[in-house]
Amino acid sequence: MSNDCVFCRILEHKIPSNIIYEDKNNLAFLDINPSAPGHTLIIPKKHKIRVEDLSIEEVRSLFSMLHLLLKPICEAMNAEATTIAINNGPESGQDIPHVHIHVIPRKINDGKGVSQVLLRASNFKTEDFNEIAAKIKEKIN
Repeated sequence: MSNDCVFCRILEHKIPSNIIYEDKNNLAFLDINPSAPGHTLIIPKKHKIRVEDLSIEEVRSLFSMLHLLLKPICEAMNAEATTIAINNGPESGQDIPHVHIHVIPRKINDGKGVSQVLLRASNFKTEDFNEIAAKIKEKIN
């Protein structure tokens, strides 16, 4: 864990978050600045900056959680698809220096591609996050 890392502080429950799923290796929670309703971040519990810093087992575990959550996120958000993104290192635009996968629910005609989706700003209230997290949790399993 890193004291300077926002995601590590979320893992330690020092910063509140809308957790939608957790296992022994990873955590999934709603992005506080979402590009779309249901925008989820999946992070490993070990503080690593780049994907290549993870062991192959940690990568498998992280992507297994991604695989598990895709359908529930889409169903909960009535989305037809998702954009999946990883900024791998600060030079790539990674704002938080901790490996994380963006899962952004997508609908027809909501944007043209990754760059438009990731740049869209939105204004969500706390109640919106709570409702969205509950919908996704309900669809898991």
